[in-house]
Amino acid sequence: MQLFKQFGFNPRSDLGQNFLIDINLIEFAVRAADITKEDVVLEVGTGTGGMTTFLAEEAGKVISVEIDRNMFALATAATEHCDNVTLINQDILKNKNTIAPEITELLTKLMDEQPESDLKLVANLPYSVATPVISNLVASDLPWQKMVCTIQLELGEKMIAEPGSSNYGALSVWMQSQCNVKILRRLGPKVFWPRPGVDSAIISIWRHDRRGDRIIDKKFFLDFLRRMFHHRRKLMRSVLVRMYSKQLSKPEVDELIQQQELDLETRAEALDVLTLVKLGNRFCEAIRAKE
Repeated sequence: MQLFKQFGFNPRSDLGQNFLIDINLIEFAVRAADITKEDVVLEVGTGTGGMTTFLAEEAGKVISVEIDRNMFALATAATEHCDNVTLINQDILKNKNTIAPEITELLTKLMDEQPESDLKLVANLPYSVATPVISNLVASDLPWQKMVCTIQLELGEKMIAEPGSSNYGALSVWMQSQCNVKILRRLGPKVFWPRPGVDSAIISIWRHDRRGDRIIDKKFFLDFLRRMFHHRRKLMRSVLVRMYSKQLSKPEVDELIQQQELDLETRAEALDVLTLVKLGNRFCEAIRAKE
């Protein structure tokens, strides 16, 4: 807070800036990532560089991305003694569905040069980009292994939600189909500045390749989930008929559903993760066969 007063800066709510000010929690998050000197760590939302300096002590290389020019200036000063830190002043996202290609290319190059390294995301993620950063990193070809992030508690609860619950949706299935997700600690507003109007959580996400390998086409599956759960209360059959009306007839849709031994009256929110993976794969194969 003193830094902000000194330089006349104010946190930007439009960028979801709520800074984690409890040093013990910053250290907890860094420890939870099990970082080694072989690791490449991606941080999104450098802020003043408070977490960045802790990451630099543990990691082989830290790539930290900050969109705010004022925060970038503060972080540059805070990390000037850290030879293994690269700060980047830009948006982490090209759009809501894609990590910025410059970041992807840099991380890919680093991982190609250091094939023995693990790529990890460790960050106090700005609320405004938490969902697209995490989901797009999972969707990318980057060889990430683990994420430890501070996010809204509600978002974390969506990631671990079970079928039939109010929080269960596309994000739940997307994450659980490829990852192990765990809420490590719940955080109240007082450990942030400015204090957010919601509770937060530190979560850990582990890559689970055997699960991810079951998905034929990740891009297709993510789109499949988003469209299915956009109409979560409607009957699955009617949603799928509408989704693929240009590629598949109603009888073909019915057959694909029944091949999975599913009732035509089922809703997407009632289906477990593995069932949705199998169903998505069948529709992907059927549509590819038409091309």
